[in-house]
Amino acid sequence: MFQLSTITVLSHLLLALMGLTTAVRLYYKLLELLRWNPGLHPFQSQLDEDGTLTDEATVAVVEGAVLRIAFALTELKRLVFIGSVVDSIKFAVFLYLLTHVGVATSGLTLVMAGVITAFSVPLLYRKQQVRIRRLSRSLRTTTKRIKTMFMSMYRKVIPASAAASDHTPTPPPTPAPVSPAPKQKAKAK
Repeated sequence: MFQLSTITVLSHLLLALMGLTTAVRLYYKLLELLRWNPGLHPFQSQLDEDGTLTDEATVAVVEGAVLRIAFALTELKRLVFIGSVVDSIKFAVFLYLLTHVGVATSGLTLVMAGVITAFSVPLLYRKQQVRIRRLSRSLRTTTKRIKTMFMSMYRKVIPASAAASDHTPTPPPTPAPVSPAPKQKAKAK
């Protein structure tokens, strides 16, 4: 199962199930021909199950499916036809990396990795919560500093008069975050 795709595994499982049900059905038919069985279908209870939906439930299911499909198509159209350059580049990089993932792994491996991740990430966060918060705080601070640096460089390169002629408002300067000085203990003499 680790070397075959998910579609192959599912089709083999369904074929095995059909082989089993066919053998049971032929056995019951043989018993009926020999008059040892009154002609009962072995899977009649499964065939008699009512799997139909009411009108309201059908409409709700179809509306939900249509909305999800429409959203997915709209988003794909925006990504493929470059509605946003940055998002399209991210999508292209994602697809490129996905081709390498597909070559290296099968679908079952990805499902197993997803299940393991889904159950281990919350535990990791719970155990390392202080470190993760500290790291995220420092990343936000660093990102703000870099953004401030680029904005100041942008203002130096583009003079204020040229920026005003473009009718684009310049953002107000944001001061860099200042970290408080560490407290020092007074030495006792």
